Amino acid sequence: MVGRTPIATASECDAAIARARGAAAGWARTPAGERAAVLTSAAADVRAAADELAELNERETGKLRADASGGVDAAVSTLVQYAELGPLHRGRSLHGNWSATDLMVPGPRGVVAVLTPWNDPVAVAAGLLGAALVTGNTVVHKPSERCPATGRRFAELLAQHLPKGVLEILDGDATIGAQLAAAGDVDVVAHVGSSVTGRAITRACAERGAKALLENGGNDALVVDAGIDPGWAAAQAALGSFANAGQICVSVERIFVVGAVEAMVEAFIRALVDEAESWAERIGPLVDERQREQVHRHVTDAVKRGATVAAGGEAPSGPGTFYPPTVLTDCTKDMLVFQEETFGPVAAVRVVPDFDAAITEAADDRYGLAASVLTPDMGHAQQAWRDLPVGTVKINDVFGGAPGGASQPRKASGSGFGFGPELLDEMTTMKVVHWSPPPT
Repeated sequence: MVGRTPIATASECDAAIARARGAAAGWARTPAGERAAVLTSAAADVRAAADELAELNERETGKLRADASGGVDAAVSTLVQYAELGPLHRGRSLHGNWSATDLMVPGPRGVVAVLTPWNDPVAVAAGLLGAALVTGNTVVHKPSERCPATGRRFAELLAQHLPKGVLEILDGDATIGAQLAAAGDVDVVAHVGSSVTGRAITRACAERGAKALLENGGNDALVVDAGIDPGWAAAQAALGSFANAGQICVSVERIFVVGAVEAMVEAFIRALVDEAESWAERIGPLVDERQREQVHRHVTDAVKRGATVAAGGEAPSGPGTFYPPTVLTDCTKDMLVFQEETFGPVAAVRVVPDFDAAITEAADDRYGLAASVLTPDMGHAQQAWRDLPVGTVKINDVFGGAPGGASQPRKASGSGFGFGPELLDEMTTMKVVHWSPPPT
């Protein structure tokens, strides 16, 4: 056991919301440059506390130290980015009557409830908190109950630079999250986590007209086209499936291999098995026993339905929550590993007859977060990014992207932009002003 964290009571939650509401008007009137300066100072403190935050994250979630440190580095960059972008966020003027002034002016939405996940708690919180605060909103932040100390410590580093009430921190479980989502004085609920929780938040927000900003996981596909180097493709597939023990929102969950050349398929699977064996030394445990049980349930279901375990597939005996990198072949669409988000180090492979079939099956999913395509054919690349109904399509690279990039998940994966300049738009509302002189 890492430690104990008391859960906030319902009255403490109400009090935190009330303090944030009370501070909203003053923070909204604070000049944008001053709000940006706060983020810059907070980023320096986060950088100075990088080892402390990484150690907390490692202890609470099992994330490898290098990965945890990378999350802190990303958080620092994100805070600096929003400090720079915040004062540049602007509205528009409209051309109307020559004697009048017509403006579209962005302003803060008010109180934002931010509910962050355990799998990358510092980096994700930096994006949502940074964008909300720099645009003049006040925030009530509930970190995941799976890493409460990490989430609280990061938020404290920001809060110490802010006026009282501008950033409130609550420790709690799903009960507190539900209370925040239903609270009448909360204007935006920003949530990164499970689709089940996201649907509940959507219903609660719809009932009272609040905004829901959601990134709720996915069932991301990887298409391996004919003609691509099988060894390189296997390395990409392994990276997408096994990094952070498969516990990344945009992890590869479903692999479609175009089977036009049987020898290429065989070479890809052999190389993927070799990759799985090498990745066994490079991943940490799953976050807890509940998560490991879910991963193994998906693997067991696949085997019962006819899948072949080419690597891994069994948790080691003894204490801990490690699950080995696992390769499943002969997968079918009805298996849980293809129907649901496994969120573990499992590479599930399905061979399809051609590229069109791969795109069709990859698109046939209730999620819409991201997808990757490995192909030497630029015509296929064009077809893929146009036809796949997801927020992000990555061609010949399972991870990566330019700084400041945003994504807009679809379907069960959520709604609204996350990260990038577009997140500033999500955290603000536009007011149209028509200003005309009185008659003379």
